[in-house]
Amino acid sequence: MIPRNIRTSLIWPMRIEIKGVVQGVGFRPTVYRIATAMGLRGYVQNLGSHVVIEVDRDAEAFVSQLQQSLPPLAELSEVRIKDGAILDDLGPGFRIIPSGTGIKGVGIPNDSAICANCRREMFNPADRRFQYPFTNCTDCGARFTIIEDLPYDREKTSMRDFPLCEDCRREYEDPADRRFHHQTISCPRCGPSFYLLDGKGQRMEGEPIKEFAGLLHDGAIGVAKSWGGMHICCTLATLPRLREWYRRKQKPFAVMVRDLEAAERYSTPSELEKEQLSSKHRPIVLVPKKEAEINELISPGLGNIGIFLPYTEMQHLLFSHLQEDALVMTSANVPGEPMVLRDEDALGLGAEYYLLHDREVLNRCDDSVLRVYGNKTFFLRKSRGHIPSGIPLPMQGEAVGVGAQESIAGAVAAGGTVFATQYIGDASSYGVLQFLEGSLAYQMRLLGVEGPRAVGIDLHPGYSTRRLGKELAERWKAELVEVQHHWAHAAALMVDAGLDEMVALTLDGTGYGADGVAWGGEVLHADFGSFTRVGHLQEIPLLGGEKAVYDVRRLAFGITEQLGISTDYFDDAQAQLLRKMMRSSPKTTSFGRVLDALACYFDVCDYRSYDGEPAMKLERHLENGRNVPIMVEREGNVIMSVPMFRGMVEAKGTPDDKAYSYVRALLKGLVDVAAEEAERHKLKHIGLTGGVSYNHTIASITEELVTRKGFLFAVPERLPNGDGCISTGQVAVALRKTQG
Repeated sequence: MIPRNIRTSLIWPMRIEIKGVVQGVGFRPTVYRIATAMGLRGYVQNLGSHVVIEVDRDAEAFVSQLQQSLPPLAELSEVRIKDGAILDDLGPGFRIIPSGTGIKGVGIPNDSAICANCRREMFNPADRRFQYPFTNCTDCGARFTIIEDLPYDREKTSMRDFPLCEDCRREYEDPADRRFHHQTISCPRCGPSFYLLDGKGQRMEGEPIKEFAGLLHDGAIGVAKSWGGMHICCTLATLPRLREWYRRKQKPFAVMVRDLEAAERYSTPSELEKEQLSSKHRPIVLVPKKEAEINELISPGLGNIGIFLPYTEMQHLLFSHLQEDALVMTSANVPGEPMVLRDEDALGLGAEYYLLHDREVLNRCDDSVLRVYGNKTFFLRKSRGHIPSGIPLPMQGEAVGVGAQESIAGAVAAGGTVFATQYIGDASSYGVLQFLEGSLAYQMRLLGVEGPRAVGIDLHPGYSTRRLGKELAERWKAELVEVQHHWAHAAALMVDAGLDEMVALTLDGTGYGADGVAWGGEVLHADFGSFTRVGHLQEIPLLGGEKAVYDVRRLAFGITEQLGISTDYFDDAQAQLLRKMMRSSPKTTSFGRVLDALACYFDVCDYRSYDGEPAMKLERHLENGRNVPIMVEREGNVIMSVPMFRGMVEAKGTPDDKAYSYVRALLKGLVDVAAEEAERHKLKHIGLTGGVSYNHTIASITEELVTRKGFLFAVPERLPNGDGCISTGQVAVALRKTQG
């Protein structure tokens, strides 16, 4: 909005300062066109993360016209008008002058799928960019993944290695061209190019993309370089061999389909899911899958499938040469390591063919993954197409959060805004920690943060991110702030929802509790300064500690053994050993572990081969269940999940009915505790967050119970529900603590 108390003049020069997404989106060319059409004198200049415009008159009219004519990728967050400088030295007319350095702050757009105009050029035989796999313009293309620093000029991108040819230079300098002042402009004469390698790294003859399509059709497993990294890819017919080669027997694969029509052959997306699929962000969207043998092979035991559409130029060209309408596309990495970026690392994967290009990836960025809940978006992974993105904080200051241990992202706060990094991964390897540290350094550089005031870390003594956080705090002489895992979840939800205080159900697989017990089924009353553990699920044994997280028969045995329910999970000797372990085993209040035990008890899944597998496979059974009476048993504010398990076993109904009703009863107990606390403190909101909240049935049951009690329901929309939000919560708590 334009401030109302602005003194305007028809003749006095005015200075307009604009912040927002104004780098790399064709913003300065748009300013130039409007100013020239209005006959204004002056200039426009990039200064760090914002743009400065000086005009000789009619500033408010100019800004009004600019707001109506923004380029597709531009967003304005702040517009200020004040007295300007004397313009006599600039000469007549309006100019774009060279960039300068100024106030830092992220102002670049996300990577954006190739636009319709560029696609038309790419498939027009008469166009000089016909089948050119780096065709883009001010409205589309790679941004975040190829930018090194601000202001956004070609020499600060990975396009600096490709000087403009004469034709591209003419387009760049032509105000009437849509590539006017477009920093990553290129063509077949002067731009990057693709090449094809065999499994030994030798270059192959022919058109690289066309040849690669033929090899995939013939059953090859390949690696293809994209904007932010590389994908392992193959046809659906090759998927059984891919599972053996990649040693990924059960974990679902994402599938890239030719278009929305193809998506509907494999799944049943809603209208909102179609909007997400075809948006400029082009995320992987989890949508209900159709019953088909191939779909079960893509996502064994699950009710949904991860679908996404082509977003790069190469991917559109690949499908134009391909007979199939779908390809498996999964991040190319050694398990536990970040996605590969360099040719030599890709060759180490042992694929059969490699479709690579010579433009450097400056910022690794996996595909974003989301699912739609009602009219809201649940991010499982917020990354390519959605990063960078800032969320307002209710406090000023500079701080860094390093996250938890799995599915991590870092976060940097500055100027009343927090920016999460792209998805990093599981911090079990040195490579992932290097990626995290580098991504934090990049965000800090864009934001102009040199010495943050605080570093937020998790309580868990074994987390490698904790060690990194300590090193960073020492390096920056910053205050080290420990933030309990589920408090960080609640704090992140408050940031997301724009609240200062709430009662939240924080439900996940595990988090180091303030009492040293593994939490995960919690009701917290939280603000940014403190939290109270209001209630939780009953503790259940983790027989063998971490082994029980994978061999979930141990979880089911630990519950049924307490109830005297006979099971055949283990032979007599094994069962006797586990009974002895019961007395001294660690315990957990985790809702996720209860779901794992439930999946085992009903023969859905008895071993976790990837994160969340048993609970994820249980979801389709919960969706089919109907409610049968199971009494909520409660001791104080502890929901007694073990005796309630007996109630489930003895209830009438199908296994799906029993599982659904047990989960509903647990949630009712937790919501009752939350509602009592919220009413006692006159709070309006009850939230739900943590990895368990991705489950649609659990989210909808909780929403129904919360709203029935007269409270407003809050769930994440801009941050991941799972541990990808932890760093944002850490930042908010750390800043509040340092402010006293």
